[in-house]
Amino acid sequence: MSQFIESIKVEDQEIFLLELHQKRVDQTFAHFGKEGSIDLAKIFKHLQHDENGLFKLRLAYDLDKRIRTQMIPYAIPEIADFQLVENNSFDYSFKFEDRKELDKMKMKSKAEEIIIVKNNHITDTSFSNLLFLKGKEWFTPNSYLLNGVQRQQLLKQKKIKEAEITMQNIKQFSHFQLINAMNDFDDMFIYPIDRIMNLPGNEEYLDL
Repeated sequence: MSQFIESIKVEDQEIFLLELHQKRVDQTFAHFGKEGSIDLAKIFKHLQHDENGLFKLRLAYDLDKRIRTQMIPYAIPEIADFQLVENNSFDYSFKFEDRKELDKMKMKSKAEEIIIVKNNHITDTSFSNLLFLKGKEWFTPNSYLLNGVQRQQLLKQKKIKEAEITMQNIKQFSHFQLINAMNDFDDMFIYPIDRIMNLPGNEEYLDL
């Protein structure tokens, strides 16, 4: 039985983006032909979490509605370097708990974190969506692997735009940042584009 996960931000006893997390869980059950779903608000309430600070509520579940929860203290990581890794067959359209393929790609890389390239298009890191800065505007790849809750929220708020970001035009962007349920937009960690150690060379990939 497939296991799925939701990683939900809880800060000072408040749960964030609950509606979008619930929608994703509901869509997972519906896609696999299961009636009903699990109630995330009710699960959180039963945890009686009463500590302040930043936590990740990690919720693993299966389609038989078996649930495991962990409340983990969280600090946003600063990442030393990134590597573009090509994988044209990788699919992560549902938030599966099984991350073997992602772990394998990371182990083969020489950097602390990977950026997955699929059919020449920039997608996501192993744990987040991406935003890229051009001028004063932030763009997110329209070729994402997983349409994360923070990504959906920022598009809805019109704080970011979608764009086609490829190996050919990635160097048109000056900076990038990582977003997911735990990492907010415009947080303290914004990386210069050359933090990606294997950017395409200027001669081979001219600006479009």
